[in-house]
Amino acid sequence: MIDIHSHILPGIDDGARTLDDSVAIVRDLLSQGVTDVIATPHYVDETIYVSPKAENVVLLEQLRERLSADGVSMNVYLGNEIYINDKIPELLESGVLSCLGDSKYLLVELPLNDEFQDYESVLADLIERGYQVILAHPERYAITQEDYSLITDLCDAGVLMQCNIGSILGKYGKAAQKLVKRLAKDKLIFTFASDIHHASHSGFIMNARKKLLKYYDEKELEKLLVDNPRKIITATSEGDSSN
Repeated sequence: MIDIHSHILPGIDDGARTLDDSVAIVRDLLSQGVTDVIATPHYVDETIYVSPKAENVVLLEQLRERLSADGVSMNVYLGNEIYINDKIPELLESGVLSCLGDSKYLLVELPLNDEFQDYESVLADLIERGYQVILAHPERYAITQEDYSLITDLCDAGVLMQCNIGSILGKYGKAAQKLVKRLAKDKLIFTFASDIHHASHSGFIMNARKKLLKYYDEKELEKLLVDNPRKIITATSEGDSSN
């Protein structure tokens, strides 16, 4: 599995607190078949979660060095989980925010419980500027749980859907579990990711894979877990970022 959504950088959001925590999370992912992971620290404007790209790069290199020293074989890349706001283009242009790896893919998050009135125009603007928008865990938002057409409209507009793999197990509640099942049935998911914040050693990725075989055959699931996310880590800023 190639995991495009994780909170493994130490001390900058609600994920890993220390470098030891970061290594423990990576070991957990590795034990469950993850070969590549993108660190996506939260960026929530006007909160404490605003670590700039330059700071994140330093932390990423420290993590890579530590993993190498400990003999942990994991490819680690940098991105952000960006809480939606209308400043995203300027924050990208000024080098504060990170796309996913060296690509034009962006991981964007909506409010979990409140409606962001202007989200459609913000996402449309990003797409018009040449970014490929991936919506983080659409199954978890109150507005999409209440109105499925919001998801289909975004898909029609070119937004890709990244669901949390633990949602199929009910990790985020019954409503999220119900919605991720519907998205899986309708084949609207671009990729699954861990959204891991802490090492749990529960085997949730492996358990979820078994559940997902009810909705996908092995080849289809391989596409979602490996082939599609590989497009992100192999893309360049000038390369193809199509679905």
